[in-house]
Amino acid sequence: MTEPPLHRMFHHYSEMPYSQRVLFTSTLLILALGYLFALSLIWVTYAGRAGGNPMMLTYQDIVVAYSGSGSASTLESALTGPMRTMLPAEEHQRIIAWLHDGAGQAQYESTVKPIIAQRCLLCHNGSNPHIPNLTTFNKVKEVTSQNTGTPIGELIRVSHIHLFGLTLVFFVMGLMFSHAYVRPVWLKCGVIALPYVAIVTDISSWFLTKLYHPFAWMVIGGGALMAACFAFMWVVTLYQMWFSRPPRAVLDRSADIPTLL
Repeated sequence: MTEPPLHRMFHHYSEMPYSQRVLFTSTLLILALGYLFALSLIWVTYAGRAGGNPMMLTYQDIVVAYSGSGSASTLESALTGPMRTMLPAEEHQRIIAWLHDGAGQAQYESTVKPIIAQRCLLCHNGSNPHIPNLTTFNKVKEVTSQNTGTPIGELIRVSHIHLFGLTLVFFVMGLMFSHAYVRPVWLKCGVIALPYVAIVTDISSWFLTKLYHPFAWMVIGGGALMAACFAFMWVVTLYQMWFSRPPRAVLDRSADIPTLL
């Protein structure tokens, strides 16, 4: 079967000046570094949230992150999850015992407050509005209520950042990848479009997981689909730009273009 001719607007990497290829390559390298840091942040933020292995990110960690533990308080969930390594075991047990005893103020003043002052206030001093303020008993009391996961307001704040940021990342990746020679064309178009489907799936599932826990699988699936599309576009773009021979269709077209002297 004869392949359809190349679109007149299509330019393969081999037809680009070196300056443009260097620009694309530099952008690819920085985007890859940024994506690795983003994946590391996901692991650091969510691994062990459910109280399991802090070195492994699980489905249950995602459920607890967005929907809460269902029983333990926000403070206890943090101490048994991402903050478990921030305190010595003895101090950790004192705070948990205080929570289980009713989180009263008298015991707070004598037992818990000194630990928080020494271990926690460097970060939880109220200077960052996105993490709990632990400077007073009343502020600490706010995180002794049942853990219901990330608040809706916080999800909305993070959602608009992700929607803008990820859209720009995949626009740049897709623009560079659009110069790759990939057949069939529908596969190429699908790889460009799928990350945007994954973005909407991922972010909408943050909210849906609060209502029905199995939507956490969609959070995982959306993130995995984004990563797979990013990796495919990154590898194909870099490989075709520097390491592969131009495809026959591009060579044939180039041979038909008269050289201007």
